[in-house]
Amino acid sequence: MGREGPVLKMAERKRSQSECSEGSEHGSDASNHFVSINERPVDDISLEFFYKPHTLLLMFVCVVCLTYTAFTRDETKNWHDNVYNGLIGVTILFMIISILTLPNGPFTRPHPSIWRCILGLSIMYLLLLQFLIHQDYDTIRAAIVWLDPKMANYTIDSEKEYGVECWDITWTRLYAHLDWFAFGHYWGWGMKALIIRHYGLLWSVSIMWELTEMVFGHLLPNFYECWWDNLVLDVLVCNGLGIFTGMQVCKFLEMREFKWESIKNISGAGGKFKRALLQFTPESFTHNRWLDPNSGYMRLIAVIQFMLIWQMVELNTFFIKHIFPMPAEHPICVFRILLFGVISAPSTRQYYTYVTDPKCKRVGTQCWVFIMVGFSELILVLKFGLELFSQTQISKMMLWLALNIIVSCGGVYVSMEIYKWRHHAIEKPKEMSAEDKVKKFLETSLADQEEDQEVIPRVSRTPPQGTPVKQEVRQRNVKLPA
Repeated sequence: MGREGPVLKMAERKRSQSECSEGSEHGSDASNHFVSINERPVDDISLEFFYKPHTLLLMFVCVVCLTYTAFTRDETKNWHDNVYNGLIGVTILFMIISILTLPNGPFTRPHPSIWRCILGLSIMYLLLLQFLIHQDYDTIRAAIVWLDPKMANYTIDSEKEYGVECWDITWTRLYAHLDWFAFGHYWGWGMKALIIRHYGLLWSVSIMWELTEMVFGHLLPNFYECWWDNLVLDVLVCNGLGIFTGMQVCKFLEMREFKWESIKNISGAGGKFKRALLQFTPESFTHNRWLDPNSGYMRLIAVIQFMLIWQMVELNTFFIKHIFPMPAEHPICVFRILLFGVISAPSTRQYYTYVTDPKCKRVGTQCWVFIMVGFSELILVLKFGLELFSQTQISKMMLWLALNIIVSCGGVYVSMEIYKWRHHAIEKPKEMSAEDKVKKFLETSLADQEEDQEVIPRVSRTPPQGTPVKQEVRQRNVKLPA
């Protein structure tokens, strides 16, 4: 009896997990439910070793590594190294706890543990922002200088200027503006296209951002750009090509048929290696339908809210590096951009499902953390940028807000009209007169009568008297058993 109890419990647990993975409510097929976007299960597990928790083994490894680190390091040499190693240890342990406890999110490729770590990193960044909000400016500035002593003498004035001598247009100058920032624009908008997957929203956000740069130029000198830089290089070349490239990749993935075979069933080292590389590609790819002509006004508000949140996150990037002076290529800035890049993918998917699916009543965990991080950064910027915002021109701020609302509403309206034109531009059948209806009815009746006359003789024909039944049936080409 003592061993039967745990065995029964384990069997019930396995049964419940299989029911959840196979059922239409909790499995991966339930794309209209909260579970599928917050804790999506993994289908068709072939290598079970990599999908089991191994909690006791992991705890043993952690204890051994922690013991070795605690008794082999010399903490008396440099206290800076002690703080570094302590922060690294906290981060690693929090990542391990994230793998064991946090939900998968909407994605399971290449492995759910990666997306759990990404959620864990976003939570750690959110906690760091809460800590920084309660400090003073000198403390935060001293922490940045402690991490990178080169930032002690860095000033914003040493950044490259783009908005000078705008009418001096030469091929040499145009080529000089195609630096790694231009490639970053192209690559970034390609990634945004893969995440958002909607031309209307992408072009609206792109135009809104260029308007934002024009309006906030009096606060952020780095935003001052020439007209041809804003309209041609940014909007049309970098952003436009990035959006087009990303949407073409989306179109290719949407048309592709995904059939995954277990790596165990593949013969040959080359085939197994190719299958391992394909593990880093999406399991499936669906079309996003942000706008629906039959949806209510709340969908419109949600889409506009999404675009405004995107603008807020982009603005925080430039205000943070301006208030706490750092170059754009600094590791802190690069790490923040990369972090937002990876957490925006599951966050957008969760927000999209919450907005478009009436059965999803809750926003996903990663999306919640993403929005909280954005607002926490905004509070941090407002707290330590009061002197900067005291130079704000109210008229320009009102103009920026009005332009954002106009562009977002205009983008949504144009997208809806294009959708109606593409999917609902079907000519209605012409109304028939009474004479045409009678004529069509008579033609249909005559055709049916001719068909009946051809069928009835073949079916109702009876064999002549004296003809054996089998012989008659053979004449009709019907094979009878001997």
